[in-house]
Amino acid sequence: MTSTIVSPSPDDGGQGRRPRLVMKFGGTSVADLDRIRGAAEKVAAEAARGYDVAVIVSAMAGETNKLVDYVRDISTLYDAREYDAVVAAGEQVTSGLMALTLQQLGVPARSWQGWQIPIRTVGPHGAARIDRIDTEALEQKFGEQLHAVVSGFQGLGPDNRIATLGRGGSDTSAVALAAAIGAERCDIYTDVDGVYTTDPRIESRARKIHNISFDEMLELASLGAKVLQTRAVGLAKNHKVRLQVLSTFEDRIGSEWPGTLVCDEDEIQQKILEGEMESQVVSGVAFSRDEAKITLQRVDDRPGVAAAIFGPLARAGVNVDMIVQNISAGTRTDMTFTVTLADFDRAISAMEAAREDIGYENLVKDDNVSKVSVVGVGMRSHTGVAQKMFQALADDGVNIQVITTSEIKVSVLVERKYMELAVQALHAAFQLERAPRAETA
Repeated sequence: MTSTIVSPSPDDGGQGRRPRLVMKFGGTSVADLDRIRGAAEKVAAEAARGYDVAVIVSAMAGETNKLVDYVRDISTLYDAREYDAVVAAGEQVTSGLMALTLQQLGVPARSWQGWQIPIRTVGPHGAARIDRIDTEALEQKFGEQLHAVVSGFQGLGPDNRIATLGRGGSDTSAVALAAAIGAERCDIYTDVDGVYTTDPRIESRARKIHNISFDEMLELASLGAKVLQTRAVGLAKNHKVRLQVLSTFEDRIGSEWPGTLVCDEDEIQQKILEGEMESQVVSGVAFSRDEAKITLQRVDDRPGVAAAIFGPLARAGVNVDMIVQNISAGTRTDMTFTVTLADFDRAISAMEAAREDIGYENLVKDDNVSKVSVVGVGMRSHTGVAQKMFQALADDGVNIQVITTSEIKVSVLVERKYMELAVQALHAAFQLERAPRAETA
């Protein structure tokens, strides 16, 4: 039975079957044998509660970097297929050790590599995408009450060779498998105990959010929150896979608020209607510290000039974020855009090489800026969020350089030295320290 990564209907071959759960453990959660045993004990607890469990494991912390270095020490122009064969080995070791540990705890389990299931992928080696998952063998073993330990980050390419999904791909593996087997939930275990209203290292009053929508989590992840991989959240949204972020190092299984649940907006609205939680306009404040700004002054104001600017950037592999074009005065205008600090030099080189085609007079560069954003689905039905945000920043003396908005987000660019002040000011302005969806105890 081959299953695309779409959740089956509740009665799709599932009558009488036990509920299913996917549990994913990141590198820090399986960094050594003691931590693998701690993670295995959490799996054993869920198995004892009646779940068929599929465990997704990453390589031990630091192992993938070591394997990548081995490849690059041999050749910088390496064969991507052999690169995948090497770097996928870290997860293979962890999956075997996890299966052995579960067996020692009396939990029937076996390990699976991506190619054994198989998890079929498309796209280039090193950055493959999951196309479909053949669940027949897993279904058979679940029927024998045997739990699965699956190597994350990998699958089987069209050439029948191991293909890896890119860094952070174990989260994607977990979500895809949860969709394919119709899991009740996909639990992501990491070194933090959930998603917070902002980074607690910057704002001590930050609080853990109990429930957050896929759209909000996607925005927070894309804007700098590092808890979940953007690609995995997008996949979860598309296939309606409920995600839960939990700490490997806290024993909160079965508690009322074990972590943060990422789910469909309709589920959150239902909880609001039933009085389980209150509505909230803003859910969190995100930031990206390492931004850079480029302004092309006195650009020819003509059709096709935007393509002349952003075409060379795309060909150079530069991802552009915020874009602002000033109101034209006559035949000239200014164009401002932001890139990551890592792309800054490449972006400048691309613009200088294309100067004649673009027709700008001056290039002004600034690598001393940061982006700060407020996110919340409540913005769809509430006005005044932008005004409140701008006033809070003005009251604290923070100057705004660039503004961009979406349906559930407002982002501003500020001087980097004011970034932390801006985060704290916005967290206070929207009273997120006592957010109805956040843990206050």
